[in-house]
Amino acid sequence: MQRLYDFLRRHPTGVDSFWALVVLGITLVSVSGPGTSDEGTHLLALIIPFAVLLSVVIALRQRMPERMLLLAVAIGVGQLALDVSTMPSDFAFLVIVYTVAATGARWASRTALAVGLCAAPFAQLRWADDELGIGSNIAITVFQAVPFALAWVLGDSIRTRRAYFAQLEERAARLEKEREAQAKVAVAAERARIARELHDVVAHNVSVMVVQADGAAYVLDAAPDQAKKALETISSTGRQALAEMRRLLGVLRTGEHQEAGEYVPQPDVQQIEDLVEHCRTSGLPVDFKVEGTPRQLPSGVELTAYRIVQEALTNTRKHGGPNAGASVRLVYFDDGLGLLIEDDGKGAPHELYEEGGFDGQGHGLIGMRERIGMVGGTLDAGPRPGGGFRISALLPLKPAH
Repeated sequence: MQRLYDFLRRHPTGVDSFWALVVLGITLVSVSGPGTSDEGTHLLALIIPFAVLLSVVIALRQRMPERMLLLAVAIGVGQLALDVSTMPSDFAFLVIVYTVAATGARWASRTALAVGLCAAPFAQLRWADDELGIGSNIAITVFQAVPFALAWVLGDSIRTRRAYFAQLEERAARLEKEREAQAKVAVAAERARIARELHDVVAHNVSVMVVQADGAAYVLDAAPDQAKKALETISSTGRQALAEMRRLLGVLRTGEHQEAGEYVPQPDVQQIEDLVEHCRTSGLPVDFKVEGTPRQLPSGVELTAYRIVQEALTNTRKHGGPNAGASVRLVYFDDGLGLLIEDDGKGAPHELYEEGGFDGQGHGLIGMRERIGMVGGTLDAGPRPGGGFRISALLPLKPAH
């Protein structure tokens, strides 16, 4: 049954042609019969062409509704002019009025309504029953006009309903595309966030491990105690890096319920002092000062501040030279947190802080700008007068809109 229904929906003209033949057959049966007089034969010769044309109107109503409306109007005028009275095939007038109201152009829909309402009065005037009074003729006219009005109203309501559903489908498709776009943006943002975290963790800890490994290899024979201390620093730094890596990877494991405390918490401002001490242990002199009244800050601001200091000290270790020193200043304002990280080394190359590195892969300062942009802060990074490098940042306490 479903296959038959689908077949009929795919071939609407065939279905209409079937019903057109049915109406034509009913008309021929109703106007013909045994014992037809010469006058009846003449009348039948007039009726058959009109009946056939009205059947064509029904058969092609969906393929070309506007043209079929004009053909129906011409047939109706011909019936009035040639005195071809109403017959079953005139049902095609109701069908075309409905079709044009549902699927035709607006001008055709309005024309169909006007012609349909005028058809009944013209027909009643042409074939009026003299035995009936004026009131009865008017009542019959109104009664005959009602089907045309109902056909048009039904067709117009179908048009409105189809337009409504089409609008709903369009809106649903647009919302689906917007959801897909938002999902892609969210995925890209999450990938960028994870990339920043991985860069900060790997760049800082691995640079410490490399410096300590080089120092241990240099003093291994001459100062075994210093080499042992360097190896211990490498071990602790590696464990810290693994812990942070495990936390980041845990974010990616959706659907798994992790035990509380398995991953270390996000770094905050309080851990900057530990970070500075770790850098001192690895051989980088760092002067650390806090100005203002320390207080609890939003978690996003705390993590951003920690990562900025971490990346700045990592860059000092990588680009400042063997004798570079650094200073870190944290300033608590009423409406934000200020950061100032300076070093007296040889400074970073211009390509690093302006163009993303010599090979376009320098993501440290890019990550800083992205982090600060997420919290609505400002960043100023560049060479320091007199040598070295300076990074100045202001992190507002209110989130960016």
